[in-house]
Amino acid sequence: MLKHNCRIPETNTQNPMNKPHSLYIGLMSGTSLDGIDAVLAKIGPNGETKAQAAVSVSFSAELHKALIELQSPGPNELHREKQAANALAIAYAQAVYLLLEKAGLKASDIVAIGAHGQTIRHQPELGENLAYTHQTLNAALLAEKTGIDVIADFRTRDLAAGGHGAPLVPAFHAQQFASTDNVAIVNIGGIANLTLLPKDGEVSGFDCGPGNMLMDAWIFDQQGNLFDQNGAWAAQGKSNEALLQKMLADPFFAKAPPKSTGRDDFHLGWLQEKLGEENYLTEDVQATLLHLTAHTILESLVVHAPQTQKLIVCGGGAKNTALLDLLKIKTSDFFKHAVEITTSDSLGVDPQLVEGLAFAWLAWAHKEKRPANLPAVTGAKGPRILGAYYPA
Repeated sequence: MLKHNCRIPETNTQNPMNKPHSLYIGLMSGTSLDGIDAVLAKIGPNGETKAQAAVSVSFSAELHKALIELQSPGPNELHREKQAANALAIAYAQAVYLLLEKAGLKASDIVAIGAHGQTIRHQPELGENLAYTHQTLNAALLAEKTGIDVIADFRTRDLAAGGHGAPLVPAFHAQQFASTDNVAIVNIGGIANLTLLPKDGEVSGFDCGPGNMLMDAWIFDQQGNLFDQNGAWAAQGKSNEALLQKMLADPFFAKAPPKSTGRDDFHLGWLQEKLGEENYLTEDVQATLLHLTAHTILESLVVHAPQTQKLIVCGGGAKNTALLDLLKIKTSDFFKHAVEITTSDSLGVDPQLVEGLAFAWLAWAHKEKRPANLPAVTGAKGPRILGAYYPA
């Protein structure tokens, strides 16, 4: 499926790390800020990747609070960020210990850890030599605590080449989910991002808008819950069309790809500005946010991949049954033909593990000296080897 300048070079068979299969660990904590997914991946010589074991670990209340507060400027920010980076490394290391124990393995069995870190700033559109993205993590401390090589900071190399540094998972999606049909993958974490896999044509992808992020922010603000289990609260409300149109008027949605976004753009303050002085039922706001996520996914899909036959949902949003039901119901409003909507479970991959697998694969690509960005997705000047290496 990878074509033109998106092709990832063949494996260097002289590389001493090129074994029939190698074990990597992927660590993912996304914009939802709901915790850590640690995935043990068996990766073959051509990048074929299969999950072997996984654990999920919630953030402590203290770390969750620290990471939330770092999403906005504040006093003594540098010190607080470094303390959070250390705490995140310790939390990541604890997840690795649990994963190794579950799999009956030791540190020396693992080639490397691919660690995403926690995004606290993402500013890819500030212009040449000014754009930046920052994922907080003390990767050196993680290597020290686990005794395993760590590959981290995957996004900045792509930014240095003029790209957005995001989304990075489309290259992995292309390798793992290529099909003879016109397939799209939507990863619904805090942000929703699309990977478009046409049976004839170039792989592409982009962030299409908020996934769970605004729904999580609203329920936490109103009820103190970290997320809306199965979308149950949203299902109690009714989407407000006028409010939805206010949200859809945000300039991000009209931008052409390549594009990426995060908490810099969509956050509780953004929502409160849209609400203004109106008196909405709180459950109606949640229902409207659910419709915003579904609408922006489907609209992006019909604009950029109208030939799509199948949409595969992964990420934490795949567990939101109200969102999946809404996507299925609303598909006919956007497409004249039937579009099958399923989760990555149908392909034998737990939706919650896809991003963790992707970062294990990105660590493998770094070790193999294989470019792992797709310039058609990020807007970079060309393929680049991603990540920074922290030896154990």
